[in-house]
Amino acid sequence: MSASVLFVCLGNICRSPLAEAALVAEAERIGLDLEVDSAGTGDWHLGYPPDPRSVAVAQRNGVDISHLRARQVRPEDFHVFDQIVALDLQNLANLEAMRPAGAKAELSLLMDHVPGREGQAVADPYYGEDSLFDATWREVTEGAAALARRLKEQHG
Repeated sequence: MSASVLFVCLGNICRSPLAEAALVAEAERIGLDLEVDSAGTGDWHLGYPPDPRSVAVAQRNGVDISHLRARQVRPEDFHVFDQIVALDLQNLANLEAMRPAGAKAELSLLMDHVPGREGQAVADPYYGEDSLFDATWREVTEGAAALARRLKEQHG
């Protein structure tokens, strides 16, 4: 049985596409059947590709995310995805506020899946230097590996 995960950040051009890429790569590595997507709670970048710095850091790590396009979280996402994983506390609060009645999706922070990092955010690199995107990649990779292990245990 496959599982489905939606990663959510603010604009869907930095952290969430990187998390999506990291989880797809890890799922392939460990043989986990997953549907993975990403979205933003804001609408500023709808239809745009990921930030060029996100594309570059993913490429340096062997993953192409240039085909991804930003989208906004939709009410139906809460019924379609098993897991909706926020990259920070504000987006988690936004998701909790917009969650429709009867939604099946389990909400969490990405770093909740990393022992010792529960409740922590993945820092938003958007307004920082390029080196912050490398730090973000390391964090989302760590979170994705931990989440993939958990899903593998649950779904085989």
